[in-house]
Parts: sequence; C-alpha cells; structure tokens
Amino acid sequence: MKKKIEILAPAKNLFQGIAAINAGADAVYIGAPQFGARSNATNPVEDIAELVKYAHLFKAQVFVVINTILYDKELDDCKKLIYELYDIGVDALIVQDMAILEMDLPPIVLHASTQANNRDPKHVKFLADAGIKRVVLARELNLDQIKEIHETTDVELEFFVSGALCVSFSGNCYMSIAGGERSANRGSCAQNCRLPYNLIDGTGKTLIANSHLLSIKDLDLSNQLPNLIEAGITSFKIEGRLKDLVYVKNNVSYLRKKLDAYLENNPNYQKASSGRTFYNFDAEMDRSFNRGYTDYFVNKRTAKIGSWETPKSQGQVIGRLIETTKKGYIIENVDKLNNGDGLYFINENNEADGAQINTIENGVVIPNTFKPIKEGTIIYRNADASFNKLVERDDSAIRKIGVCLTFSETNIGFKLIAVDEDGHQSTAEITTEKEVSKNEESVIANVKKNLSKTGNTPFIVDDITVNFTENWFLPISKINEIRRIALEQLIDVRINEYHREEFKLTKTDHPYPVTQLDFTYNVANKLARAFYKRHGVTTIEKAFELQWDPGKSRVMTTKYCVKYELGKCARFQRNTMGEKVVEPLVLKHGENEYKLKFNCKPCEMEIWEKDADLVFDEDDVF
Repeated sequence: MKKKIEILAPAKNLFQGIAAINAGADAVYIGAPQFGARSNATNPVEDIAELVKYAHLFKAQVFVVINTILYDKELDDCKKLIYELYDIGVDALIVQDMAILEMDLPPIVLHASTQANNRDPKHVKFLADAGIKRVVLARELNLDQIKEIHETTDVELEFFVSGALCVSFSGNCYMSIAGGERSANRGSCAQNCRLPYNLIDGTGKTLIANSHLLSIKDLDLSNQLPNLIEAGITSFKIEGRLKDLVYVKNNVSYLRKKLDAYLENNPNYQKASSGRTFYNFDAEMDRSFNRGYTDYFVNKRTAKIGSWETPKSQGQVIGRLIETTKKGYIIENVDKLNNGDGLYFINENNEADGAQINTIENGVVIPNTFKPIKEGTIIYRNADASFNKLVERDDSAIRKIGVCLTFSETNIGFKLIAVDEDGHQSTAEITTEKEVSKNEESVIANVKKNLSKTGNTPFIVDDITVNFTENWFLPISKINEIRRIALEQLIDVRINEYHREEFKLTKTDHPYPVTQLDFTYNVANKLARAFYKRHGVTTIEKAFELQWDPGKSRVMTTKYCVKYELGKCARFQRNTMGEKVVEPLVLKHGENEYKLKFNCKPCEMEIWEKDADLVFDEDDVF
C-alpha cells in the first residue's frame, strides 16, 4: 500500500483555510475559540464546521489546535469544546497538555504538539503507546535523530518545513511571562526573542549594541523533502497562523509543486488528498514574508542562522545598488521591480532600512522618500506589489477533481453517470421526448463540448463517453441541466462518503521515560498530574506560570548559540575563534537582563534571568 505524504498548511481563518486547500494543501490546522497557542488566531466553531465540509470535499483534513497548557478551572470548558469539534467532523486535535488524555473524550484522533517535548525516541514512543496517533517533532532535530525516532515507533511523524522558527525549544520558552504577564504556553507570546539587545561580556564591556541577537532566520527545508520522507516524515508543516493570505498560498503552492515532482517519480508514495491545482502565478517562497532562510539543524550545525539586523521581512534579493542619481537609484535587475514595491537594505549604520518605490523611469528607481544608500549595497524587495495583487485573486489557484462522464439514452430520456477520480459516482436522468436531429452532422461533438463546461464546480472533466443509437437532438439547456444535477449530487456523495479516522482513547499505565518532572513539562492542572502519576512519575514540579521566581529563573533553552554566531565556539571554531570571550555573557534590553550559559556537550544555550546564580561545569567547557 502506498504511503500518503501530506502538506499541512496554517489557517488563520475560514477564508485562508479554503485558500490553502485550493492552493494544494492536503490538510490545514486552525485555532478554535479557546486554548490555541495563537490567541490572535481564534475562530468560531461554525467557521471551522464550514472549513471541514470544504476540506472533506477534496479528502483534505482539518486539525484544530488545542495546544495551550490548561488550568483546573478550564478543564470542563476544554472537554466541552472537544465534543463540539468532534461533532462537526474535525479530523484531529493538536494537543500539548496531557490532561486531555485523562478526559472522557469522543473517539477523536490526537496529535502531540511540538510543545510536548518531542525530541527523543523514548518520549515519542511513550506518546504513541498512550494513544497519540501523530507526533509533531521538535524543530531542532536532525535527519539522523528523526530516523532513529522513526525506527523506534511507527507513529505518524510531522515536521515543520517552512516559516518562522521559535529560537527556544517549543513549549519551554518563558521569557514572555518572565518579562510581564504574557505566557507563550497560554497563547500570548510577546516575542521577546525579536527585540534588540546589547551583548555585554563578563567585564562589563559591550561587545554588540542594539542588535536582534535572539532573532533567527526563517526555515526552508523545501530541498530536503526527499531526505525527510526517507527519514520517516509523512506530514510537512508550514508555520504561520498569523501570516497573510499571500504567504499561505505562496508557500503551499511552492511546496506542492516540489512534492508532486517527487511523488511522480516515487511509486511507493502518494498525495494525501484529491484533485489537482491550476496556478496563475509562479510560486517563489522569498517573494512573501521571510527573514532570509536557514535549514536550521536538519543537517546538524553547519552555518550561522541569526537574523540580527531586523526581525522584519527581508524578502527577495534583487541585486546590488550600482549608482545613486539625483532622482533615485540604479539597481541591478531593475526589470524585476514594479511601482509600489517595498525595498529593504542595510544602511551605513548597519541597520535595517527600507524605502517604497514611487515610479521607475528609464531604469532609475525613484522612491517616495529618498534615502542615501552606499554603492554596492544588496537590495531586497520585501513587498512585491504586483505579485501580491496577483496571488490575492481568487483565481490564482484553482483546485479541481477529475471526473469521467458517460452520457447515454434511456427509454424515457437520457442518463448521465459521473465517476470521479476516487471512484465516487452519481447518476442523473432527465425525462424528455427523443427527437432525431434534422442535421446530418453528428451531435456527439456538441454534446461533449457542453458536458465539459464545469464552470465554478470543483470538477474538471477528464473523459466523456457518449452512447447513442441515433443522432439525437438535444437542447443545450437539457445538457446543462443533467450535468448540473449529476455534479451537484457528486459533491454531496463525496462529502457524505468521506471517511474520518476515529480512535477511542483507553488509559494506559506504561512507564514514563523519566520519574521526575521539572517546570519545563508545563504541568498546570490536576488531570495532567494524575496522568503522569499513573505512568510512574513520582515528582512533579508546577508549571512556570504557577511558581515563577522573579529574577532567578531559566527562561529559555535553545540549540541556537550566540557564541557560535560570534565565531567564538570552542567546539566548532577553535582554529579561527581568536581570544575567548569573558563570561558570563549578558543580554540587555532596557531594564531586562539575561545571563547566557553554554552547555557544550549537548550543544545548547540556556538563558537565565539576571539574579540567577549560574554554575559552570568544567566538563562542559571545550
């Protein structure tokens, strides 16, 4: 049996969810009215129900994110919401809090969010044995680690392949709540990682001033799809429930073409949904929001990944600035630019800067506001006016399901049988007096021509067979009527015959991989505690949100390393690093200060609040 490979797209709302499916997504994930890790991307249940109906027409799936940590007072409301989502046909829930596995749930499939510490084989196997059907793996994993997990368990594996990166291990970032009242694990991340910081060494010297030292590039693993499939990934996830329509359609379309090219030459795999999409634009990921791209750690640590100049969109490389004139700029590849485009560049103060194009006259780019730019500066386009306008159109990506039609006569009229690419069938008949055409020319060509006009339906006709014993005359209105009836019925058949996988969770007591849980396991309610205790955990620390010790806490752990970005990593850059930096290194933004601790053995960096007493292990220094 062929293995299904899926492109999973974000849906900020119903409109963008439908657009993602039209662009070729096999599944979409969307926020409900509550309990999603993006509090600004909530949706009423009624909208999700409409999205489910549309998605199922194409055998695409809808997953709803219930991935915040829960407080005791919210458990009943969460359970009630899950039943509502099950009743409207949602395919699966993406969850973080193990309290949900303690609830008396309907038979709905559960996926473990990337926030659930999905970084090692033992943990992933535990979740699979507990009834989780899919695990969203941590972004920091490399191909070898993914393969090891896949060889340990046959649970479905999902992996982010494009979009913004959380610099911290997902679910283990507490900078937002430590700096105020907003908890990332409760859906209200303040994005402290995108702020500018000063980097200060152990002597008090400022090494770098006013740079976005925790901001990293965006993820692009589009060239790694074959390697990821071979490692065991079956779902490719696009980040971005807060992104705009152009971003979603552009990313989905680009990955769809990449994946289809692979599937065409690999018969052991198949697309996870039905239909095919026709595009009126050429997808290029760097033409929508991006901070520059990295493959992160999928091929282990190979390059610097920081986006220190700005956390905003860099966009697409256009070319060097050749010359500044009295009116504007002469730029390489100016033919790529259009009126209204936004330009991005690094100015002479090493700061991110930009300008908007007013007009282009005789090859000279004239901005709305003139800014001095040094010759040789690389110019990017971070707002592509004509591309955005094109992609935003409803007809920029149209998805159709292939159908074969058989038109024949009956004793009392005519019959049309429609069979779609998945084998679903509908039959329509009309009663009418049959009359032989007075024109000796065959009517079959005209019948086929009119039957093929599927218009705004979700179908495209791949083949038509007409079986007539006579050269019957048929008014175009009758042909249109029987085609309309058959295709409308086929829509209902597809939706009604959609098979949703269901799974009734049963409680297990197999041992959890560890017996002691610190605050990073985010246990914030009685049901989560009961879950872990039943699985052999003896010590359970409260979630950070319930026991934060101001000024003294570890607020982040990350594979990203400031010393590596500086070229001062004794493990990988010993021969080129020069003098060591004096530790502890400190990040400072306004009144907020954070100490950095470097754990070289696991190749990780910890970020602590300013009053924390850090202990440096000699065995962990290279």
